[in-house]
Amino acid sequence: MSAPARGRAFWVGCVAAILLIAGGVSYLASSSPDGLDATTLRGCEVVEVDGVEQLRGSCIAQQAAPHALESAPLADYAIGGREGTGGVAGVIGAVVTLALAGGAFWLIARRKRGS
Repeated sequence: MSAPARGRAFWVGCVAAILLIAGGVSYLASSSPDGLDATTLRGCEVVEVDGVEQLRGSCIAQQAAPHALESAPLADYAIGGREGTGGVAGVIGAVVTLALAGGAFWLIARRKRGS
């Protein structure tokens, strides 16, 4: 196998691994609160009142406000807030990141060749 073909095979393998991890492993992630969520809830109790979760007690989470991007297409690691779409959202995020990084590296390399 020639050097360019090996290089291309390497990058195709890397992209395949990235997509497999972003799309497949996302479904194995825990839906339980992470360490940050658990820490901000210390001192509070989550209770449901009229179908709405409320916090009782004193904790950092009571100071939380809605995020400006909470209605973004891939907010909360899902597509449109729908459950079960974390893998697809992961693949979309990985593809966008690869495209942006690849474009930036291509521009840098092109600029470097020109000087």
